[in-house]
Amino acid sequence: MSGKRYYITTPIYYVNARPHIGTALTTLAADVTARYKKMRGLDVTFLTGTDENAPKVAEAAEKAGQAPQQFVDEVAQEFQTIWQGLGIRYDDFIRTTEERHKRVVAEVFRRLQAKGDIYTDDYEGWYCVSCETFWRASEVEEGLCPNPECRRAVSWVTETNHFFRLSAYADRIKDYILANPNFIRPESRRNEVLRFIESGLRDACITRANSGWGVPVPGDESKVVYVWFDALINYLSATGWPDAWNESNPSDLWPPDVQWMGKDILVRFHATLWPAMLMGLGLPLPQVLVGHGWMMIGGEKISKSKGNTVEPVQLARELADRAGCSQELAVDAVRHYMAREMPFAADALFTMESFDTRYNTELANDLGNAVHRSVSMTHRYLDGQVPDAETDPTFVEAAMERVREYEQAMDAFLLDKGVEAAFGLVSQLNRYIDEMAPWSLAKNGDIVALRAVMRTMLESCRVIAALCEPVMPSAAAHIRSQIGHSNPAGWEETQRFDLLKPGTKLPEPRPAFPRLQTKEPAPSPEAPPKPAIPEISIDDFAKVELRVADIVTCEKVEGSDKLLKMTVRVGDEERSLVAGIAEAYDPTDLVGKQIVIVANLKPAKVRGVLSQGMLLAADGEKGPVLLAPSAPTPSGARVH
Repeated sequence: MSGKRYYITTPIYYVNARPHIGTALTTLAADVTARYKKMRGLDVTFLTGTDENAPKVAEAAEKAGQAPQQFVDEVAQEFQTIWQGLGIRYDDFIRTTEERHKRVVAEVFRRLQAKGDIYTDDYEGWYCVSCETFWRASEVEEGLCPNPECRRAVSWVTETNHFFRLSAYADRIKDYILANPNFIRPESRRNEVLRFIESGLRDACITRANSGWGVPVPGDESKVVYVWFDALINYLSATGWPDAWNESNPSDLWPPDVQWMGKDILVRFHATLWPAMLMGLGLPLPQVLVGHGWMMIGGEKISKSKGNTVEPVQLARELADRAGCSQELAVDAVRHYMAREMPFAADALFTMESFDTRYNTELANDLGNAVHRSVSMTHRYLDGQVPDAETDPTFVEAAMERVREYEQAMDAFLLDKGVEAAFGLVSQLNRYIDEMAPWSLAKNGDIVALRAVMRTMLESCRVIAALCEPVMPSAAAHIRSQIGHSNPAGWEETQRFDLLKPGTKLPEPRPAFPRLQTKEPAPSPEAPPKPAIPEISIDDFAKVELRVADIVTCEKVEGSDKLLKMTVRVGDEERSLVAGIAEAYDPTDLVGKQIVIVANLKPAKVRGVLSQGMLLAADGEKGPVLLAPSAPTPSGARVH
């Protein structure tokens, strides 16, 4: 319909615990999507909220010694505070204890009941309070919840309840999924849903005995609405249905354009129960359901019950203290890590080592270096002013390919690939600086070429800022301020390389992401002295041939997490090399770089790959750091 707003939702979160980095993953994904769509000029509404009517929430309140409403009020406020601290900019925050939601739940129940989709019958079977899930007897063994992430004791429930005729919608849901291949993303999750439907959908028990907490069933105060049936309706409640819109007066929000969620709540609820409810109401289904993977720690899903939580805002505070960057930029570093590691199909593993490595290599080294060099050299060679010059068309053409990759990834909700494309442009800029060597152009007095190169560098920083905007808004603003460009990011920013005003005076360069430094512990008085480094003679050293080499190709060695195989050019000769640096360097970032190698080392096979030399690397605090010439050097040049 004309004037349709782009509607993005997250699942609503149980308020029995504070949000952690696993919970925040979905909310960040929705926030990044919302910011990207706004860049594209869309009118976006982003909804998130809290699920407060579950029995386990009432149990958590009792353990805390509080009344349920007081408990959920406090925890819901914590969610809002943490989301704001993480830079999440939602448009609506819905709580299932709000009257606007309760009214819609009652109306949905009445309409489906009147249609004959809800009936009353006796229920006898297993129920898991922790998962809020009913289980078939065949699924439960030894009285434990079959969910591998739960495995708590289940309860045998025998009571008269209301049921929703989910089975009646099985064929319609399956046909819809088959006719709309992009309805469920990723494809592996779509296939999982189809298998679940083919195994047989059974009617859903949608009420529980009223224990004093929950939404009462219309016309039957002895029951409350089952929490999952209740919770899914929140997406509809936030639109003002049915009072604000109907078939003759369509909503400018409905249907949702994308609903983000973790994979664990996709199959049984969002991809089967939810579509059936909407079909029963005669309402359009969401455009896309994205069921992403989990963030794991030590091979396990992050959860409070396992004691392995990482709180994202606290992680940012600690990073700000360790690195010396601002809190806002530290938050962006956390957002960058989460989006860069976004588990779309598979799960992702969180470690502090990988977090620090991402920060140092991609933010401090790559992004920070590209921007700092561009601004510093503008001050050094052009009196700190944006030059009036044309940009390099060859570079711009290659840069626009990165922009197209970014656009395709973000439109497909592949956030990690979007970040990868943006940082592909960062790497491209760093290579361009090395290849064009502005310092040499300045030294040789080639002012025309120097101005063109510097203009290309500064415009590239501006485009990079725009691509970073959805994930790292504070960092994007910092980059724009460094290049004298105050305009807010829009999609136009990524399409042109001529938006900086010539003559603009740039501020003094100010690094955004200081490199993390790891302090070595002071030696214990009882510790034995470190062994002396063995001495060699100058004749021994003269036997080692060190040469400058250009990396031509680079890829991972199949079956190894640590090894990279590369082709390097040493003068007129090309040779293969194997190095254990895969955990510190992305292969695509190394192509085009110069390194120093031991050129006369006896060849050897490593994992079946011939290695004709050895590259030089220092032991950095978080892994190997390649040694390279400080300025472009002829391939094959001897290192003394």
